[in-house]
Amino acid sequence: ISFTEALQHFQSMELSESRGRVRAPGRRGILAALLRCLRGPPRLRPQLRGEQELVLAMAQCALDDSEWVHMRILQTIYRQLTRSGLGCPRYGAHWEELGFQGRRGSTLLPGEIPIPKIQLNLPWSNSVLSQLPQPLPVFQLSFHNAGILVVFQNFPFCIMSVNITQMVIQALREERLSRECNRRQQVIGVLNDLYAAAFLRLFCLWKGQHGTIADAGFFLKELELSTKKKPRQLLKSLEAYVSR
Repeated sequence: ISFTEALQHFQSMELSESRGRVRAPGRRGILAALLRCLRGPPRLRPQLRGEQELVLAMAQCALDDSEWVHMRILQTIYRQLTRSGLGCPRYGAHWEELGFQGRRGSTLLPGEIPIPKIQLNLPWSNSVLSQLPQPLPVFQLSFHNAGILVVFQNFPFCIMSVNITQMVIQALREERLSRECNRRQQVIGVLNDLYAAAFLRLFCLWKGQHGTIADAGFFLKELELSTKKKPRQLLKSLEAYVSR
């Protein structure tokens, strides 16, 4: 399934239950509002609020085995990461090999469908990221082959993806990305680029420092801080990487 088709599916859904769980930024006092005007990020423009609400609602959707689009997203993830021309069974150890917790292509984290699942293959087919190669180098860094067994040497790819997506969603919820969204007049495009930029940063950290799974918490903390405090810097690093 393409990103465009998957997004159109969720745009056509009511998502009323998920929208009801969306937490908008809380109200601020007069002093906080003044400081925001002087130093903080601007408010998201009204014409972009609908797109923001859609993204936050999508992030609350749970994986549904009866939903054909969800299953197609899972199959797309498998085929893109493994470069297989064939699909795979719904359940099995192959999902653990991709870095999921368990054998059903899911995790124990809430809000894992659709944004994190789409973003596993989305960034390499959308916006500026269409100029990037497929995510194989990042995926291959996450494990090494030991005979016929696949052993995680560094990090479970899909779990890290879910963590990064949650950081990006939280940055949007807290309006940390409003300036960039306003500048580009879009929300989803900014989210996708920031997701890929954060994953690129993770790749560089892990490879450059010869990271292991023991370093995961430290690297994730750095990524979380960067998505909150320095999103534009992350995006510029992605732009520089693409233009090389």
